[in-house]
Amino acid sequence: MTGSEAISGGRLLVDCLLAQGCERIFSVPGESFLAVLDALHDTPQIENIVCRHEGGAAFMACADGSITGRPGVCFVTRGTGATNASIGVLAARQDSQPMVLFVGDIDRTMRDREGFQELDLPAMFGPLAKWSARIDDPGRISEYVSRAWSTAISGRPGPVVLALPGDMLTQEVSGVVPWPEAARPAQAVCPDAMEAMSRLIGDACAPVAIIGGAGWNEKARHYFAQFAERIGIPVAAAFRRQDAFPNSSGVWAGNLGYGPNPKLAQRVREADLLLVLGARLDEATSESYSLVTPFHSDQLLIHVHPDPEELGRVYRTDLAICADMAEFAEAACLWDEDIVPFDAGKKAHRDWQEWSTPAESEARLDLGKCIAAMREALPADAILCNGSGNFAMWWHRYWHFDHFPSQLSPACGAMGYGVPAAVAAARRFPERCVVALAGDGDFLMNGQELATAAQYGCDILAIVVDNSGYGTIRMHQERTFPGRVSGTELKSPDFAALGRAYGAWAMRVEKTADFAPALAEAQARKGLRLLHLVTDMEFISASGHTITSLRNGNSG
Repeated sequence: MTGSEAISGGRLLVDCLLAQGCERIFSVPGESFLAVLDALHDTPQIENIVCRHEGGAAFMACADGSITGRPGVCFVTRGTGATNASIGVLAARQDSQPMVLFVGDIDRTMRDREGFQELDLPAMFGPLAKWSARIDDPGRISEYVSRAWSTAISGRPGPVVLALPGDMLTQEVSGVVPWPEAARPAQAVCPDAMEAMSRLIGDACAPVAIIGGAGWNEKARHYFAQFAERIGIPVAAAFRRQDAFPNSSGVWAGNLGYGPNPKLAQRVREADLLLVLGARLDEATSESYSLVTPFHSDQLLIHVHPDPEELGRVYRTDLAICADMAEFAEAACLWDEDIVPFDAGKKAHRDWQEWSTPAESEARLDLGKCIAAMREALPADAILCNGSGNFAMWWHRYWHFDHFPSQLSPACGAMGYGVPAAVAAARRFPERCVVALAGDGDFLMNGQELATAAQYGCDILAIVVDNSGYGTIRMHQERTFPGRVSGTELKSPDFAALGRAYGAWAMRVEKTADFAPALAEAQARKGLRLLHLVTDMEFISASGHTITSLRNGNSG
């Protein structure tokens, strides 16, 4: 396009998406951006995944951004659509995922009258997004879209929200062309910082690395694994970042977050140096800022992060390095400074192997044994997608993540993430095994996106773990108010029947011995498949706690 002919703002916006390399969007249609939908009609290069709920669409964009490292793109309508999609903006912000949410807005002439579904969208999303704005002039669409992409991928990746007045999208403009694709700024590592880091690690007696988070990718994973294995440092992942490091590595120590291996937690407490890469040491990873305290007087902290605003923001930092994760990892791998290898990495890995081996359980349906069966049956590069709830902790403990990306899991703790994330993963990797994991309460928040999966022919195995309750909250309730059950019980539907209604092959499983045959039958099929696992609330935790033990005050 030369820019000389007059085109609508909607057409220009879609051309700008193409220029930024956008191949797919996730949307729930609205009359406020019909001009964009019309332009997409003539743009087969961009696939429009039409979703059933704005929250599901936003989660799909989050997951797509996490997979690609480029912004996942979502379109929703004003007011009601925007508020529904806001959960995805929060998830993208707290999970450091690049995302751009476009919200169709009321006409410019209607503003400030509390028109139909009117909201001050930039003000509403301001606290949630890295940048939130409204495009009032179609002549500036190229500028705004380019800035949105740059902002979403730079520093600590995150969400951008742009409001699109309906009449702006239908207004014609000429002389405007899309700006070229935005690139993430290169952030090389300072040699002096590398020298200082080598000196600090070399002087340490019990260092531990904590990795994963902003800007982490396959290159960072590859090079940092070589560096960590060479020096023998134990490597732990931040909460729900387990695919950031090959779990088969001889220095892999496991994951932090809710219900970690007590031996790993003790190792972090006793460490005299923490090498933190990409992670923020957030509330979940740091066990409410107690495992690693903000001042951590007896520990040195080397914090490597792509965003200078994260360095020193919460934690006292002894050496702050602002660098791209891949650039840093490659520099560390190639650094020729000798560091006497530590033995702790091998011991930490043996501790993890013991922790991640399922023990015997009295449960009629033992999730640990089910996961062991999954590890035998599914490809090693399977992508696991889950929302939030105690059910997920079994997979966090027992699944082995050896490929990247292979874990789509919300660090922000959002329920309803698993099925939408699986749709995004199945469209991005149609040749790989994709598993959506959900609890019963979790599934019913976005399970309707199975209809989206069916519509687009996604090859997904959904596993619904049903204990007839909000398990995580019930666990906390039993700890705080033992035996006083209130507001945490659920009456679940027949999830197998529900799956069939969406067009899935489905089976109900109530005993451990029946799981492996059901999984085999599911794996012999293609398309949408669902296993409904009926579990007992008594066995509330992957850490071995039961309702009875919690009521008796044995919460660990």
